[in-house]
Amino acid sequence: MLGVALAQSSRALLMSAPHLVYGTAWKKEETAYYVSEAVKAGFRCIDTACQPRHYNEAGVGIGWTAAAEELGLKRSDIWLQTKYTPIGGQDPNNVPYDPKSPVAEQIRTSLGVSLKNLKTEYLDSWVMHSPLNSIEETVAAWRVMEEAVDEGRVHQLGISNCYSLDNFRYLYQNARIKPKVLQNRFYSDSNFDTELRKFCKENGVKYQSFWTLTANRHALATTEVKELAAQYDLTAQTYMFAFLMSLGYITPLSGTTSRMHMAQDVAIMERMQGGEVFFQNDEELRKFAQILGMPDL
Repeated sequence: MLGVALAQSSRALLMSAPHLVYGTAWKKEETAYYVSEAVKAGFRCIDTACQPRHYNEAGVGIGWTAAAEELGLKRSDIWLQTKYTPIGGQDPNNVPYDPKSPVAEQIRTSLGVSLKNLKTEYLDSWVMHSPLNSIEETVAAWRVMEEAVDEGRVHQLGISNCYSLDNFRYLYQNARIKPKVLQNRFYSDSNFDTELRKFCKENGVKYQSFWTLTANRHALATTEVKELAAQYDLTAQTYMFAFLMSLGYITPLSGTTSRMHMAQDVAIMERMQGGEVFFQNDEELRKFAQILGMPDL
């Protein structure tokens, strides 16, 4: 029991500080290498999915364990998040569960595959990769995922690619175990999820942003942003990450494959964890938000 308590304490400390999550999509056969490099660079939070179409989940398991062995890290030093991907998001020629089985069985099988792939007995976070065809089906699937929390194999639940405030609110209100994560694409097409982010902030849900840099290249390429970043010896990209982490309820994903960018990402995390402040007040935060085109913080 003492070991469990220490592990939970370690994870709580890890997640309470400003941090980035290393994203592993589209890295294919090089996944293990990049995950290992990210951990060795200083990343401690990793996101993946049980979806061979876009992720190599087994490669993530190989990568983090190899780096952990080299660095002398324990499982409790690493935060692992993966996803159950409904059949509509899977490659029909490479599905990690029996597509003809009931959804509940698909979910349970997906979890077992993830635990084996990631070489772990538990997940720090398990995310529904997208809502199902109806809100009723989504809630029914959520009930099955809640079982894994009851069993101790999963520590928290979340959902991704959910852009409807009504649907997310309904899920939150009807869930026995509330979602702790909403992971969405962070871009202007969804109005930067202004209302969803507000709901997350008010209800203690961590908003995880992906496609954070790619979708906002136009703003990051401006002279104004580059000059703001240069004041703190940051790149436009790490200044963007600093902005989101400074809001307190947003955790960006970084999927970089560059060692230099990994080092820069880790440096901005360490500077913020050390107490350095890059936005002195709400006025400075709102100024950058306006450059991005965000209606509100």
